[in-house]
Amino acid sequence: MTIQSTPAPDWRVGQWFNTDRPLDLAGLRGRVVMLHAFQMLCPGCVSHGVPQAERVHRQYAQEGVVVIGLHTVFEHHAAMTPLALEAFLHEYRITHPVGVDVTVPGRTVPATMQAYAMRGTPTLILIDRAGHIRFHEFGRPEDLRVGLALGRLLAEPWPATPAVASPGGKDGAAGGCDETGCALPE
Repeated sequence: MTIQSTPAPDWRVGQWFNTDRPLDLAGLRGRVVMLHAFQMLCPGCVSHGVPQAERVHRQYAQEGVVVIGLHTVFEHHAAMTPLALEAFLHEYRITHPVGVDVTVPGRTVPATMQAYAMRGTPTLILIDRAGHIRFHEFGRPEDLRVGLALGRLLAEPWPATPAVASPGGKDGAAGGCDETGCALPE
């Protein structure tokens, strides 16, 4: 299945970690952005998504890739507080910026998660230099696939012309957590 690239919505973040100022897409224009959504109690996030994002941050920051973590909680709210997240980031030595997705009163799905039509965590989204979504995948994308997609986006001239992206990940997930991630309940 393919999708046409679309402008990336702004994210709604209530608190930031590992940055001295709030970050937004307009301020990152001209750079490739890797947005990874996670929950600190999601097995797939802890074992794959968060470490993958940190590796990309450490290896590609000088190449023009900005990694943004988005702690987007749709379950276990009482356990996943900003204070607990701060300890998690310290213990796992996460150095890339991480924002806390804003909860919407009366809704299970946080604001940015909803705006990006995420199906659960982990979700990896690549945004090109012009601010268009070019890769959107729920689950566990392989490192080589992510590296190839990043390389293609970095090789594009600026300003980039939006092209077709290939989403992947789990189809038809019914909710719950396993070693690959945590799906939204249907």
